[in-house]
Amino acid sequence: MQPAVILSAAEYQNLTARLEKLEQAEAARILASTAKPDQVLTTAQAAAYIGLSVCALLRARRAGRLQGVRLNEKDWGFRQSVLDAYPRRYHRPAMQVAAA
Repeated sequence: MQPAVILSAAEYQNLTARLEKLEQAEAARILASTAKPDQVLTTAQAAAYIGLSVCALLRARRAGRLQGVRLNEKDWGFRQSVLDAYPRRYHRPAMQVAAA
């Protein structure tokens, strides 16, 4: 024998709404876990990608403006998402020379 539970219409709607919200959250979690991982670029690749010299890129890392990932004792890596955010935050437009 199966037990039967009698619910009011409001209670039933509340439970189905909660169930739908949980299913959406689970779908979002699964989608986030299958997303492409962030690519780590070497110092030279990151400098070329962002349009800075290697020295300027390393200075920005030492100053704390860029977060780096240690690859080995000598070299640093940089996540592509961090590099994508860097020019929008710190880029200064070039000064224009006034025409005489």
